[in-house]
Amino acid sequence: MLPFILEKPRSTEDAIAAAAAGGRYIAGGTTLVDLMREEVERPERLVDINALPLGGIRVEGEDLVIGALARMADVAADPNVQRLQPLIAESLIEGASPQLRNMASMGGNLLQRVRCPYFRMLDVGCNKRMPGSGCAAIDGLNAGHAILGTSDHCVATHPSDVAVALVALDATMRVRGPQGERSFPVEELFRLPGDTPQIEHTLLPDELIMELRVPGRPRSSRARYLKVRDRASYEFALVSAAVDLLVEDDVIREIRLAVGGVGTRPWRLRDCEAALLGKRPGRQAFEDAAQLATQGARPLHHNHFKLELLPRTIVLALEMAGEIV
Repeated sequence: MLPFILEKPRSTEDAIAAAAAGGRYIAGGTTLVDLMREEVERPERLVDINALPLGGIRVEGEDLVIGALARMADVAADPNVQRLQPLIAESLIEGASPQLRNMASMGGNLLQRVRCPYFRMLDVGCNKRMPGSGCAAIDGLNAGHAILGTSDHCVATHPSDVAVALVALDATMRVRGPQGERSFPVEELFRLPGDTPQIEHTLLPDELIMELRVPGRPRSSRARYLKVRDRASYEFALVSAAVDLLVEDDVIREIRLAVGGVGTRPWRLRDCEAALLGKRPGRQAFEDAAQLATQGARPLHHNHFKLELLPRTIVLALEMAGEIV
């Protein structure tokens, strides 16, 4: 690990000023510290934000509000989260080992770097690590890579599980920087790689995530998070699906659906949602809608199986949410 300067501001204003002067925010450090050890990331200044009052979890009206520094384990165990947004709790438990959940913050989880192995290999091309050097994954080992939202410059998937749930739930985020505060949907945080895959999100370098806000949902809706992976223990998703389903009078009245493990960002499936609205829940309706999920897919040599696995995962997640199985 290369030498660096560590600052520990006591106020949000001081933290933002330190970042504006060239510092990098660090909270749990579960991703950044590893990358610094491997010299993939080489920040000269770190801004430790753990002393900032951004770790609370509260209910405002029908909304659930989660501080950016709230630890994943605390959010997953919070009674209000489990009662109001069980999809978030389930995705957090599926998303990491207990040790990592105790350390990792919610804001940091959303901003974690990709888990493409070539990103960490300093002797091969990776446009995220070194723009213009190429993408070794395109012709390499790519079973775990994306089939949606890819470009000729990058095919890495976004690794977060809870981000998939937050996108499905229409969550928003509030951020603050030297120019003031702004709020926007979590879905808009993530950029497609295009020809600039090194720019992964829409935050300005000195903007700080303050909190996440998840709008209320009907109490009668049912939500599930299904994660398919190579092994049952801590592992990243090959395919995952977050479903929030409201059925009244045997008709689907509301449906929110997003998937992970297949896209270069958490992937909202609005065409699938539209195909299910007003339909009676059941295997045939679920299968017909799920086939729309692979529209525009660009499979690679080793991940063609995701074209079949993705619709099957969606169908099973819908059945689990609807308690059909």
